[in-house]
Amino acid sequence: MAKGKVGKTVGSLGDYLREQRVSSRLSLRQLAELAGVSNPYLSQIERGLRRPSAEVLQQIAKALRISAEQLYVRAGILSPDDGVGGSVELAILGDQILTERQKQSLLDVYASFLALNASEASADAENGTGDGADDAADDLAVPIVTTPDTAPEAADHLTNEG
Repeated sequence: MAKGKVGKTVGSLGDYLREQRVSSRLSLRQLAELAGVSNPYLSQIERGLRRPSAEVLQQIAKALRISAEQLYVRAGILSPDDGVGGSVELAILGDQILTERQKQSLLDVYASFLALNASEASADAENGTGDGADDAADDLAVPIVTTPDTAPEAADHLTNEG
């Protein structure tokens, strides 16, 4: 059941946060103040009752002077096997303009593309065809866009049809 998995992930995040807070010799109240969150909210996170946003995790990490990426992994936002340190995910999570919902949508789309590429690569390996990378790119339709440099030529073409 997916809900149990989320609860377990959040629970391990809470346990990890509590360990980090205690090793930093901070009270719950002190950490809440440093992170800019309420004491009850932080308590709920530590007990696994609440799932914090990426922004709240970043604030907590800063207050604890630990890696935000480590908290993202513990919270299930980043996978530990993201290769190059999850640079795409980190860029999305670090964007100050996007809302939390937009960030999560982008992360979901990115994860689905990674899964699609992995499944196509393994299917190609089983069949002994291609490397899978080109096939996944073929799944995306790329629109042809005229730039300001080419727009006058396109307009001339349309008006000179005679």
